[in-house]
Amino acid sequence: MAGLEKRPLTGDELSDRERQVLEAVIRTYVDTAEPAGSRTVSRRFGLGVSPATVRNTMSDLEEKGYLVHPHTSAGRVPTDRAYRFFVDRLMEPSRLSAAEQKQLVQELDAAGSSAVERLVRQAVRALSLISNELGVALAPRLEEAILERIELIQVSSDKVLLVATIRGGVVRTVYVDLPVEVPRNTLLTLTVALNERLSGLSLPDIRRTLPERLRDAHAGDTGASEFLNIFVQSGAELFSLQDLDASRIHLGSASVLAAQPEFESGPRLKGLIELTERQDILVQAVGSHRHGGQLHITIGGENDDAALADFTLITAEYRVGGLKGVIGVIGPTRMPYEKVVAIVDYTSSMVTRILAT
Repeated sequence: MAGLEKRPLTGDELSDRERQVLEAVIRTYVDTAEPAGSRTVSRRFGLGVSPATVRNTMSDLEEKGYLVHPHTSAGRVPTDRAYRFFVDRLMEPSRLSAAEQKQLVQELDAAGSSAVERLVRQAVRALSLISNELGVALAPRLEEAILERIELIQVSSDKVLLVATIRGGVVRTVYVDLPVEVPRNTLLTLTVALNERLSGLSLPDIRRTLPERLRDAHAGDTGASEFLNIFVQSGAELFSLQDLDASRIHLGSASVLAAQPEFESGPRLKGLIELTERQDILVQAVGSHRHGGQLHITIGGENDDAALADFTLITAEYRVGGLKGVIGVIGPTRMPYEKVVAIVDYTSSMVTRILAT
């Protein structure tokens, strides 16, 4: 299992009893979605102390900012601070059952291919299905990608489709408008020349050195010369693929979240729907962290955008060639963290393994 990034805690340290009661409240609230009362906690977890002692401890935890006391209930609800303490100090490593692993493998096999985007879309679907949270993934950033090969496909007399295959299986297409008609045999010659001179280079290297690399590549062919001039003049645009980043996020079905108690009210459900439509927020939230091979958990108010204040993000990296993408889930802060962490970790590992074959 990948390591879990942990943040240093600030503020009061908790006694053993406070830790036990806090963990019991969190687990009760995660299981029931109802504020946890002292009698319920005492009965469920056999803490060896009276409900009155549990109640006093819960009051202390409320004063320290780990619990809140809803006005309409006698029970307490964990705060973001409580979940952070649970994740960093109390959570036990978990493994998926053989049945859960088999289900994930079957879901990923349904992609039918190791093509990056198809596999990632299927992985996001599988995450939503198995975790009951909203699966989310970012395709790898292409800025430092290595060009594997180029294909030129004639679409019409004045338009060519440039198909760029990035090392690791990522494919991007760009339409190129032609000022003159380029014969098919010339396109074939150009395809060979472009691959000889550009394959194996990073996209920044191509943009920086394109004019020098394509000099004299047309060998006196007027049509080829016109076409290569377009490459020289527009190389920065043609080989700058980060403009596609806005469309590189994949989401599972929000219906799995809509069925959770947090989203039974109209305003909360509306906020969820609006969030799934704000891909700019999600791209920034999911892609802003450096994982360094570890899982990353962002809880509630730790998110930079207020639209995510009621949500937790659990993400991990997957790799394809020399590129990295991010995959994980978004859900309410009331989340079975141990189970979801195990699901995200296993899924990211499986995606990396499949893409490496």
